[in-house]
Amino acid sequence: MSGPGSRANVVVRLWNAGAAVRVALVGLGLIVLVGIFGPALAPYDPLAQDTAIALQGPTLAHWLGTDYVGRDVLSRLLAGAPVSLLAALLAMTIGLVLGAIPGVLSVFAPRIVEWTSLRLVDALLALPFILFAIAFAGLLGNGLWQAMAAIGILLAPGFFRVSRAAALSVTSAQYVEAATLLGASAAWQVRRHVWRSVAPTITVAAIGAIGGALLVVSSLTFLGIGVQPPAPTWGGMLASDLEFLSQRPLGPVAPALAIILTVGALNLLADAARDALGVDAATVRTRAVRARKETAHATSA
Repeated sequence: MSGPGSRANVVVRLWNAGAAVRVALVGLGLIVLVGIFGPALAPYDPLAQDTAIALQGPTLAHWLGTDYVGRDVLSRLLAGAPVSLLAALLAMTIGLVLGAIPGVLSVFAPRIVEWTSLRLVDALLALPFILFAIAFAGLLGNGLWQAMAAIGILLAPGFFRVSRAAALSVTSAQYVEAATLLGASAAWQVRRHVWRSVAPTITVAAIGAIGGALLVVSSLTFLGIGVQPPAPTWGGMLASDLEFLSQRPLGPVAPALAIILTVGALNLLADAARDALGVDAATVRTRAVRARKETAHATSA
């Protein structure tokens, strides 16, 4: 049974997982604070230009220097954090809703629905993230919501496979089979047994997916998709700094480090959460193998 006590134990186990995990937790806490209060903490207007001080290195007035039109890099880094982080979180949420819920329900679905959903997932897995997002933005307009929807759609198959594999291991348990024989509905089984067992695995997958989504978000904004300049984003800052490497060689370091450290902290947290929540890697692999066998059986049927 889950409750406040069990959640507190998970937090304690995460904190005691090692110094690296504690550093990751503290770092993510600071990143979340920057994501919430970043624009308010910016010492200058992130859009204010002063060409007289363009491409300066770090100074007491501008701790991270200025960009090619004299904008304060630290202010743009802080102001760009909410867009970059919230976009990654939004994309993960879309993928979670579109993937995890159908993945669990597919175990109880009729054979034709199961087969159709598996073929759709296989088709989505074959699509490249960047090209699909560019095509999606070209079709529906170059906006943040369109780009995040495209990323979320391509994250959904991963959540579908993970949640389906975890649900398959639960539905084969004797107590679930007994509930089925006693006439329990699929909705009741999902609420009572399946979701509680599947939730830890999905939680670990969601934490890792945020890091992956942040990389894709940064790649898209690097290409000018989703958020248009001069609005600050980490990927957009990286793109503009790369054009002036000869004048300011260390320019891309700040946005690149922000992306790398955030993704690294999320990956460390995902590994620690897997251990704290009791999601064994070998068990996950076994479930994935079983899910593939079920997929092959549904295909041949």
